[in-house]
Amino acid sequence: MMLYTYLLILHVMAVMSWMAVMFYQPRLYVYHREHYENEGFVEVVKIQEYKLYKYIGLPAFWASLGSGVGMIILNNALLEQSWMWLKLAVLVLLTLFSFSMEYYRVKLLSNPTLHDGQFFRAYNEVPTLLSILIVAFVIAKDEMLWFSLGVLLFFGGVIYQIATLKKHAQTSLKESK
Repeated sequence: MMLYTYLLILHVMAVMSWMAVMFYQPRLYVYHREHYENEGFVEVVKIQEYKLYKYIGLPAFWASLGSGVGMIILNNALLEQSWMWLKLAVLVLLTLFSFSMEYYRVKLLSNPTLHDGQFFRAYNEVPTLLSILIVAFVIAKDEMLWFSLGVLLFFGGVIYQIATLKKHAQTSLKESK
């Protein structure tokens, strides 16, 4: 049982590191996109994007995955609980998001005007939503269906507002001139 405890400690620490990357990396994309004319600034941001993803994000992802799999192997009764399957489903989405960050990092290298800053601001909210769901499933177990639906609706609205806010403001400004 001591091995399980050590794996749990590693898992929590690795997930915290992985999530820190997922909360900050998209913010770097906002800076990259909105300041693409300032070449010196963008060069610094490119280095930060690369190092954050490659040196912190990927190792933390693999440590999270490895320790999580290890805990399931040591306690396979976890797979008999529906909350764990919900957590794993959201984890698949979180993993896809994590790999999408590398996709956008590489795309921004060759096309600095890929999407606008508002897109990346909205994109930045996705890991928050997914992490709230995972934490809710882990802590409250099987009693989280309505809470989860409420969180999805709330954050869906937030992401929509962020994605459309600047566009509406620009449209209003043009109309007032």
